[in-house]
Amino acid sequence: MNAICGPTLMLTKPMPAQPRILDKAGSAKPFLRFAFAAACCFSFSPEARAEVDYATEIKPLLAKRCYSCHGPDQAESGLGLHNAETSIIEGDSGERLIVPGDPNASHLLERIVANEDYELMPPEGEPLGEAEVELIRRWIEEGATFTKHWAYEPVQNVTPPDMSVAIQKHIVAQAKSNDEPPKISPVVQDWEKSGHPVDAFLLDSLLASGLTPNAPADRRTLIRRVTLDLTGLPPTPEEVADFLRDTAPDAFENLIERLLQSPHYGERWGRHWLDLVRYAETNSFERDNPKPNAWKYRDYVIRSFNEDKPYDQFVREQLAGDLLDDVTTESLTATGYYRLGIWDDEPADPLQARYDELDDLVAVTGQTFLGLTINCARCHDHKIDPIPQTDYYGMLAFFADVSRYGTRGDQTSNNQIDVSDPALNEAYAKLDAEQRKLEEEATQIEQDGITKMSAPDQRATEGPKRQRERILKKKLRPLLSKEQRKRYDEIKAALKLVTEKRNDLPDREQVLGLGKLRPIEETFLLFRGNPHSPTDPVTPRFPEIFKETAPEMTPDERRRVFADWVTSSDNRLSSRVMANRVWQHHFGRGIVRSPNNFGGLGVPPTHPELLDYLANRLVDGGWKLKDLHRLICTSKAYQMSSEINESSSSIDPGNDLFWRFDSRRLSAEEVRDSILAVNESLNRESYGPSFYPSLSAEVLAGQSKPGQGWGDSSEAERNRRSVYIHVKRSLLTPLLSAFDFPEPDTTCEARFATLQPGQAMSLLNSDFIHEEADKLAKSVRSRLAADSDSKAFVAAVIEQVLMRPALEIEIKEGVDLIDELIAKYEVGPERANALYALSVLNWNEFVFVF
Repeated sequence: MNAICGPTLMLTKPMPAQPRILDKAGSAKPFLRFAFAAACCFSFSPEARAEVDYATEIKPLLAKRCYSCHGPDQAESGLGLHNAETSIIEGDSGERLIVPGDPNASHLLERIVANEDYELMPPEGEPLGEAEVELIRRWIEEGATFTKHWAYEPVQNVTPPDMSVAIQKHIVAQAKSNDEPPKISPVVQDWEKSGHPVDAFLLDSLLASGLTPNAPADRRTLIRRVTLDLTGLPPTPEEVADFLRDTAPDAFENLIERLLQSPHYGERWGRHWLDLVRYAETNSFERDNPKPNAWKYRDYVIRSFNEDKPYDQFVREQLAGDLLDDVTTESLTATGYYRLGIWDDEPADPLQARYDELDDLVAVTGQTFLGLTINCARCHDHKIDPIPQTDYYGMLAFFADVSRYGTRGDQTSNNQIDVSDPALNEAYAKLDAEQRKLEEEATQIEQDGITKMSAPDQRATEGPKRQRERILKKKLRPLLSKEQRKRYDEIKAALKLVTEKRNDLPDREQVLGLGKLRPIEETFLLFRGNPHSPTDPVTPRFPEIFKETAPEMTPDERRRVFADWVTSSDNRLSSRVMANRVWQHHFGRGIVRSPNNFGGLGVPPTHPELLDYLANRLVDGGWKLKDLHRLICTSKAYQMSSEINESSSSIDPGNDLFWRFDSRRLSAEEVRDSILAVNESLNRESYGPSFYPSLSAEVLAGQSKPGQGWGDSSEAERNRRSVYIHVKRSLLTPLLSAFDFPEPDTTCEARFATLQPGQAMSLLNSDFIHEEADKLAKSVRSRLAADSDSKAFVAAVIEQVLMRPALEIEIKEGVDLIDELIAKYEVGPERANALYALSVLNWNEFVFVF
């Protein structure tokens, strides 16, 4: 028989029975005992250490600790560590920072381990740790290669590792380090049996690090986790019960499919996108006036996710929806993307304001679609990434036709696009023409009368419209002939009829977007980013790191060419960035933990091959995001428990290798929506204009004009999901802000998940929470028999809020609390019930996903 690692091994006596593992088809695989025998009978050479990776290990370290003195912006003594040329040359002192292959001759290593303070580098901050020094030493020893950054390399066509090989290596490692026969946990066996590609990548790195994945989460935990992840709402008790009863092998897959078809899926995942594009419905600055029809862009995003619109189409519509071959109302609405930023209606320097807005657009576009901080090169070449100023202004040139937002005079047409039915527009046009003709005739009659007025009255009619109308009403008729008076009355009656006809027509439909484009002007590189100091002209260009030349294009094709490049299957970043975002929102953080920055100062991917695999699956699957959800959610990794294992924590305390599922606090919207859901007051209606929650007078007083711009919605509207709340930049909803709703002035790659006193205050003392707790208590009582006691009430509250049966100790403590509130604090029974319901809404089990 063949051992798994090495030559043929002849067994001279039977081996004791050992645990067996299963292959992907479920067949028993008896290699375990032979692997152990091989490990005992042969000596193995130590595994070769992996080569030090410059892009992920060395460059971030040098950038953080060395670039301030020896980097692209400043190279003291003529030495810089940002590239090979300035690292290996002799400096002013005749020494070389790096001598490839010879750490002992490298001045860099000498200075970072120096004993004297005046020699030790870096001169400020903590010295490099032993592990960092050893990493640099090994890198120099291996030749000090300055490799290209991982994100700028083409997406690799990778295949999932063979889990059986990873397990075999793990067995061998166990055999070498332990006297006992190696053991493979049932969880590992289950992962191998499933053959899931995501699990293959993760298991390979877990076993190589001496880790094993957590056991599966229980089914009650799992349905709550996936329901909140995909819809942002908790499951109902009935849905939980149905899932627990469903013993079919594909029960979980069917659950995922049901959730993906829910309209609430788009509301949850659309909100993630709105964070990225800094969605709000007002302009910011002192007046913070509304952006009419901004909510239609929000609905476009939600609808796109619900319809599983291909991601490449979704991107192209936002970047160039007005330039596509097939321009639709939907694609025009998508161009609202260009109108979401802040807008100063009275800038001190209009030209500076124009370029500040373009900078915001470049920043959001670069980070959202490409994971690149191109905006860092506005004033100077990027300090870390190979992005020169010409790249920044080359991207800005793609957007040269984007007009400034405006609301004064005819500038409103910059923002609003008429998408009405052609027949309706024709009807309006006829009435407009009729009105103009009548008004011109009326004006002629009026002017005949005005010529007969006194000079002061004539001058008064040349003033404001209201003043003119007042003079005409008082003095015109006596100055007209009988025929003129008759015709003037007929005209006024006809104008009134035109107005009535117009009022009978449906309103024209408008959407926020690129209503009017700006004439293309030459783009210049600006000295230190100053718009008043233009230097060399720049044409549209792709970042030079991709070595791709922008094709020739007419001025009105620029944004379309850019959109085509961003969504090209060959683009090295677009698919990686979006695949990473999907992973991020399922696992709480991305494979790249800096989802808006894949550059040199971003966090390197923990599993680069898995990231490329997911990126390829996204593109090969027609850019369909729901397929990516199905792939990730059906993995064993996603279904792991969140329990903390002390042994695993000691090896990987940050859970970088995903040996457990990270628990998380509910997002701001999930907190509010879950409260409304469990007390059964949630209005699940989708789409439509935003609503205004009730805010206290103290909160409204915080604006420059207290209360202005905040409407009064009905109770039914106020019970809608949080994604439909009106987002006013200067007046964010306090409950959402307490739970880390992002500031919408800039792109938000990942929300904070803080635990702070303001959250406890909101969930214990706010008017909102007391109103909703009262509704919860009444909802529970309505389900119970009239003579039910406190014990039944407590048990029912826990089940309705937490979707599980109450424990005996919880029931006892709940009854004791209600009794104490009534007896000691003289609270009425209904109020005591509501206060108990409020307490359950504050349990960690409700506010966290496990």
